[in-house]
Amino acid sequence: MNKRFRKLKPMEKYLISILVVYILIVSFVSKNFLSMNTLFDLLRTSSGTLILAAGALVVLISGGIDVSFTAIAVVSGYSSIRLMISLGIDNIYFALLFSAFIGCCLGIINALIIHFFRLSTFIVTLGTSSVFYGFMTTFIGTSSISVADKPQSLFNFGKTRLFTITNGSGSYGIPLFFVIAVVILAVTWFILYRTILGRSIFAIGNSEESALRAGINILKTKLFVYAYMGLLSGIMGIVYFSEIDLINPVSLVGSELMVIAAVVIGGIRLTGGEGTILGAILGVGIIQIFKSTLVFLGLSTSWNDLFIGIILIASVSIISYQERKNNRKQLIFTK
Repeated sequence: MNKRFRKLKPMEKYLISILVVYILIVSFVSKNFLSMNTLFDLLRTSSGTLILAAGALVVLISGGIDVSFTAIAVVSGYSSIRLMISLGIDNIYFALLFSAFIGCCLGIINALIIHFFRLSTFIVTLGTSSVFYGFMTTFIGTSSISVADKPQSLFNFGKTRLFTITNGSGSYGIPLFFVIAVVILAVTWFILYRTILGRSIFAIGNSEESALRAGINILKTKLFVYAYMGLLSGIMGIVYFSEIDLINPVSLVGSELMVIAAVVIGGIRLTGGEGTILGAILGVGIIQIFKSTLVFLGLSTSWNDLFIGIILIASVSIISYQERKNNRKQLIFTK
């Protein structure tokens, strides 16, 4: 009989231990931490990061690294909203589809440059990040969209809850953003672990040359990887702009390294070929909990970078040590 659940990896156990210990410490220091308000606020604030982390995980498993996804999210989301205002279209489905389409196209541009010019994925996406954003600032603009001009469908989308729980201290509900993030994570898991495409992504991450010899179409695989990252970025652009009142197309740019750090903390191998959905979720969870709960410990937000940096270095060190240990075990010595 097949096992329904796989065993937790050492890194996943390590991250769960950190989460449990930290939650116990914060709960002991502040009685207000374990509350409905804190729980649902964490679900809301982590939704966008989970969406981007799903795409970043796929890219990293393929052996690449994409730092253009926040620029793609801004360009896609902002352009879609500007078009909605210009055409008088107040429909959230139009916004999501058009933004996802733009993001997908920009991701394909990344894939084509990386594949045909054989350039470093980091350098290419660093460059296209500036190109995409510069194109928007030149031809579309970067003026903020006020509350009065913001389409009503975006307000409704940002306030939608799956269901609402009411108690003496207020009303709480699971945001629609979190449901979207869960669906995207489930789809990503299915693609990576239940499809031939997913096997191809892992294969080119382990060795692109070996994957090519095995008959895998490298171009098609990379086109999917970066188009998928772009599509999720486009969705994230609308999600992000829906939950804020004043739409500022500059605010999201610069947060891409934190998303990548979350996935790396989750146990991804930076050289590609290895990574798990659970690890990415745990990495995002650690970063979001640190960002949201330091106030309960009486610490300023400046401590957040310190804690995350320590955990990131520790995670990479553990992964590196385990990989060296496994390599030594696999060595065969002959006389």
